[in-house]
Amino acid sequence: MLVKRIQKNGIDLSALSFIPEKTKIALQRDGMDPLPEIAEWRRDEPMHKLELPFTFTAYLVTGYEESRRILTDRDSYSNDIRHLFHGDGPATADDIGGLGFTDPPLHTRLRKIVTPEFTMRRLARLEPMIINFVDTQLDALEAAGPGADLCKTVAFPIPFQTICALLGLDYADRDAFAKLGSDRFDATNGGAAAFGAVSDQRRFLFDAVARQRKDPGDGLIGQIVRDEGDTISDVDLAGLADGIFTGGYETTAGMIALGTMVLLRDPEYARLIREGSPEDVDRIVEELLRYLAVVQVAFPRFAKQDMLLFGQKVKAGDVILASLNGANRDPESAGDRPDEFDPLRVPASGHLAFGHGIHRCIGAELARMELRIALPRLFRRFPDMALAKPQEELTFRQLSFVYGVDELPILF
Repeated sequence: MLVKRIQKNGIDLSALSFIPEKTKIALQRDGMDPLPEIAEWRRDEPMHKLELPFTFTAYLVTGYEESRRILTDRDSYSNDIRHLFHGDGPATADDIGGLGFTDPPLHTRLRKIVTPEFTMRRLARLEPMIINFVDTQLDALEAAGPGADLCKTVAFPIPFQTICALLGLDYADRDAFAKLGSDRFDATNGGAAAFGAVSDQRRFLFDAVARQRKDPGDGLIGQIVRDEGDTISDVDLAGLADGIFTGGYETTAGMIALGTMVLLRDPEYARLIREGSPEDVDRIVEELLRYLAVVQVAFPRFAKQDMLLFGQKVKAGDVILASLNGANRDPESAGDRPDEFDPLRVPASGHLAFGHGIHRCIGAELARMELRIALPRLFRRFPDMALAKPQEELTFRQLSFVYGVDELPILF
């Protein structure tokens, strides 16, 4: 029923150019904060109906417990969106894949393949490499001098190099590849542009997979080729690589840049990240993850059948979106003053910055490791660091699924 209802017309990507203003609220912010409407929706209606130019209806869930319930329920929803894309247009079914857009049993099999790589024990071997990447980029920042862009010299290169090394990708096309990583999350120019970037980026990965089929490298792609052989298709392997790359690059880059901005607002927090214990650093990183929630909404869930959900009649095929930044600012989970950054807070529940359930971000511990290394070393290296521009003059991504800042000039 679900597939038949959606397949009738598929998705008209050009229609995404005309997102109604009220629907854009889910992806917009005022500086670091979700727009006030998110808190109003969370208070007045647990599930807010969005206006979208499609044949199905979409809802935004903004509360913590409601979002957690949606993300935990693996039986009532499907994450697989490949049947929405036909053979023509800027993206096809082969361009959509990875862990975020597949259901069990395929999702279970694919996740089992990559999970061992992201255990704390396996990730520990990456720490010296990440430290070297961080120190190299801090050297580049110092060489560039006061007024240098932290995004360009530090925030983006560190996770980009880390993920390339983890996957075993060469750097020949790094600039074009990195730009496509940002474009695919940006809905400013409509769905066709975003999915066109998805398609272009996947072509890079299909080429990488094809090369490593013949000559497996030392990274994760080569390891999977050796371990799985022909039992994993190029489409599924490219989807895995794509999900790991995009999930571990753009998000961590945004966290480093925005996290730096947050810590510079209060000298005490800057001192704590610079001089504090590992436990202090851990608390700061977790609070930054909760407070910033750079992934603004979770992967879309499609209802498998008609149901009554939070007082709304949902039909099979309707889309349920969980607002992660809304859930993380819910007093029910964050406790008192949820809109304030406070690394000493004792939250009532864990944050949802990495999602929850079977689709929780597989690279969560890698992201934590990069933040725990990069932020203290940055503030120790440049103890007098300050923004070169007021926050009001910076350009934030105002219609992107992954929130961030385009440029962050700093003085030191």
